[in-house]
Amino acid sequence: MVSKDTQVFISRVLGMPIVDAAGDQVGRVKDVVCFLRADGRAPRVKGLVVELFARARIFVPMVRVHDITPNQVAILGQVDTRRFQRREAEVLVAADLLDRSIARDRPTRIEDVSMVQVRNRVWELESVALRASTVVSRFGFGGRGKPEVVNWKEIPDLILSTGRTAAHLIAEFTDMKAADIAQELHDMDSESRAEVVEALDDDILAEAIEELPEDEQIELISGLDTERAADVLSEMDPDDAADLIRDLPADVAEDLLQRMEPEEQADVRRLMAYEEFTAGGMMTPEPIILDTDATVAQALALARVESLTPALASMVFVARPPLETPSGRYVGAVHIQRLLREAPTIMVTTLIDENLEPLRPDTPLAQVSRFFATYNLVVAPVVNSEGHLVGAVTVDDVIDHMLPDDWRGDLMDEVEVSEVADV
Repeated sequence: MVSKDTQVFISRVLGMPIVDAAGDQVGRVKDVVCFLRADGRAPRVKGLVVELFARARIFVPMVRVHDITPNQVAILGQVDTRRFQRREAEVLVAADLLDRSIARDRPTRIEDVSMVQVRNRVWELESVALRASTVVSRFGFGGRGKPEVVNWKEIPDLILSTGRTAAHLIAEFTDMKAADIAQELHDMDSESRAEVVEALDDDILAEAIEELPEDEQIELISGLDTERAADVLSEMDPDDAADLIRDLPADVAEDLLQRMEPEEQADVRRLMAYEEFTAGGMMTPEPIILDTDATVAQALALARVESLTPALASMVFVARPPLETPSGRYVGAVHIQRLLREAPTIMVTTLIDENLEPLRPDTPLAQVSRFFATYNLVVAPVVNSEGHLVGAVTVDDVIDHMLPDDWRGDLMDEVEVSEVADV
């Protein structure tokens, strides 16, 4: 695996085979996608453009890149085979930068660009190799000079210009929390918001939509073309996607469901089968589930996954296979604090909280809230009448359903009024 701070020059990566977890080649690297960032921060690498054997080009995010060796790029997880579509604020290193001429005291072109892993699976552009001509004739470049390696900041094309353009806003959004992005979208006029939404990545847009008031969620998702709307819904947490789809016209909702990825569609349909203000309607179908032979070390490894919310990471659930919801027979739950106090080799089944009874999918909101208060919980298991774990309810979803319908809109308007008053 490439260690932190090790530079990888992108020209070396171009053309490399991409292999999956099984070691099978799925395609070759054709380009590297990055985006500029505000406040003098290095451009962030988003992912790779990969050409499949069928010559279709797809996008593989850097979070899926497990290792870069001299001979190949190894990735983990499933490959999304939808065709790569470049967004407005994106820079393609090979297509946009390599061989580009830049203004210096003599004719100079960009020969290569390096990237560096700054933390686990997070990459930034680091330096640029420039090649200046040693002899200039009336025909253009002459002999090849020695390459000069400079910091990315010396290349104007990699510095974000000031202003409040869509590109500038998107650059700011990359390091903002979803709630703050939602506030920005809430405050924009419709024309600016449409421009920014068009350029945002689906996953970032999905997280922001989850933080918007319900009427703005409906307006925004309805304003997208059907394929994009389905892609964004697939990126949302299943319970949030189910709540949003419930509020759409029946024919529109069904069309979007049909176009979602099969796995996400199945999760959403299962949640929509329950009443909204019940444990089943509020739960997420993706808690941490372990087999009966799992150890404390294995449980903690799953709890460390960065994409998990603190609430979901606070408890693990034990069940018989299958380990996806609805699982096999539910065995019990273990608190993260208990795991932290035990040796890594201890079996998780010996640590189960015997006093924690699971919720039923039809348990009403009022009873769910009392359950959380009684047992001081931030997450609770939901088990159906057949004894299968079907999901988990988190405290943030309970609070969300207890608050008034437009609490997000009221809060955003209060923030806006407060900011105006401060001025």
